[in-house]
Amino acid sequence: YGDLAGGSKDLERAVFLSVFKQPGTNVVEVCDAVKAMIPNLREQIPPGISLELRSDRSVTIRESVADVKFTLLLTIALVVLVIFLFLRNLSATIIPSLALPASILATFAVMYVLNFSLDNLSLMALTLAVGFVVDDAIVMLENIVRHMEMGKPPMQAAFEGSKEVAFTIVSMTISLAAVFIPVLFMGGILGRLFREFAVTICVAILISGVVSVTLTPMLCSRFLRVKHGGHGFLYRLTEKFFDGMLKVYDVTLQVVLKQRALTMLVGLAVIVGTGYMFVIVPKGFIPDQDTDQLTVTTEAAQGTSFDQMSQLQAKVAEIVRKNENVDAMVSSVGGSGSATLGGPNFGQIVVHLKPRSERKMLVTQVIDQLRPQFDDLPGMRVYLQNPPTIRIGGQVSKSLYQMTLVSPNKADLYKTAEELKKALEDVPGLDDLSSDLAISSPQINVTIDRDRAASVNVNANSIENAFYDAYGPRWVSTIFAATNQYKVLLELKPEFQRDPRALSMLYFKAQNNQLIPLDSLATVKQEVGPQSISHFGQLPAVTLSFNLKPGYSLGDVVQNVQNVAKDLLPPSVGVNFQGAAKAFEAVLETEPGSVDALRGLAAMAINGPWMRGEVEGTQVKVAVAELPLLPGGCPRRH
Repeated sequence: YGDLAGGSKDLERAVFLSVFKQPGTNVVEVCDAVKAMIPNLREQIPPGISLELRSDRSVTIRESVADVKFTLLLTIALVVLVIFLFLRNLSATIIPSLALPASILATFAVMYVLNFSLDNLSLMALTLAVGFVVDDAIVMLENIVRHMEMGKPPMQAAFEGSKEVAFTIVSMTISLAAVFIPVLFMGGILGRLFREFAVTICVAILISGVVSVTLTPMLCSRFLRVKHGGHGFLYRLTEKFFDGMLKVYDVTLQVVLKQRALTMLVGLAVIVGTGYMFVIVPKGFIPDQDTDQLTVTTEAAQGTSFDQMSQLQAKVAEIVRKNENVDAMVSSVGGSGSATLGGPNFGQIVVHLKPRSERKMLVTQVIDQLRPQFDDLPGMRVYLQNPPTIRIGGQVSKSLYQMTLVSPNKADLYKTAEELKKALEDVPGLDDLSSDLAISSPQINVTIDRDRAASVNVNANSIENAFYDAYGPRWVSTIFAATNQYKVLLELKPEFQRDPRALSMLYFKAQNNQLIPLDSLATVKQEVGPQSISHFGQLPAVTLSFNLKPGYSLGDVVQNVQNVAKDLLPPSVGVNFQGAAKAFEAVLETEPGSVDALRGLAAMAINGPWMRGEVEGTQVKVAVAELPLLPGGCPRRH
């Protein structure tokens, strides 16, 4: 069910269609093409069906790009204003300012050749490059102005001034570009994200250097005008301020040069303090963004029927609908969308919030407002999540960050997963801690007495067919109408499907057309078993997922989780973070859990217990005891 009436707050039955773009295509172009098709689709569907667009990722992309564009234009304006305030000369302000469009346009040409797009990262690179672009031009301009103030004509001043500082400008340009080269060679997902950023800003800086030693001297020789005396009121007023700044700089410079030892100690303290602050400052990955959307994942007890789940889901949906910040939502129970989360006892609500301009709360504040309202909801656990702007691998889970336990021994895996989940509940900063372990789902095992079934000429295939007729459902016929056709499905009434005692009412037809009751051929036993069994890398796996509480950083929480897992995990169970948490580890160049993962792999390879595993630099040392041996003393596996 979904509220698809554009804020009417009326739940209607709906089919939610998601459109995904192909790799290498542009999101905005795909969204525009889809929206262009909607009017034609509305003309083709029956009048009783409404077609509404509920989610459009291009909206947030357009808004963020518009913000970056405004920032870029504002940056250019501020840079030009600062140049004017310091030079106080209109022609001297225009000349370095022309280096901006020349460098940016040339950068656009390189981006087009490299098949880059104008996105947040490339526009951010251009925004940062604006300040670098004019630096070289200002250095060139200032030296040429100095020569003109000495009485030289513009052409001679341009030649001699540019000759003196050309090498300096080239060295400045190369050194600035070299700062961003390491970003170009970053690995992992962040390396791919910032590759366009690094290339764009390096190209802009290099082009600005070329512009500064070519275009700027030429413009100075033609258009630069310098007054010798007779300056205006603004020049005289600001000159006093700059003279004051110069005197302060002169005094502080003399003090620093006289106190060399103290200056060196202060510099060393700054370096040490920088390293210390890098260690203690909380570390995160990709900051949360408000995209006018949040997801609500619901979980009922294992074995909950679809009807019960629908009733519980409706209560959750009603709470969400009453929130003043909610514009629309799409609610679903079970099905393929929830199967990835664990099974039919899961549901999901995709909540579309009102535009940011129409609500007073951020999405994180809306989540904090909704969360306490679900605490007293019986029979249902509710997990709220702000969808990440960029989903980096991992699995579809109830929370944003995941860690996966793997082991060839399911008994050790399931026991360890429950113990670890209980231990992590005491870790500060964790919220919405959950597990995909589902091994207590009610089941009914039917054991056929094959000897008795054979005595009455009933085979296992007949029993299977009877079960499918009852619970399948089975397509038995088709009714053909004038314009449509309708499938006739055979199944038990819902009240019998929910009652395990109804199994005793099932009869099987023997080969002599005699009806045989199930009780006479099989025994029915109710017990519990796995609702689903997850695998990771062909090994049984359990995934624990969690969110962060407000005020906690991902780095601190990940470190605390690692410490708990290291002390608790047995040798046969390996652990690794997934998705954003794993990418965060890669950025920090750490391999937490690598020894534990190695333990799990070795246990799988030799089926023997562990003694020790440690990492020294790039060398991994492993000691194993009680290797199973083949006759002759040879290890079974290596």
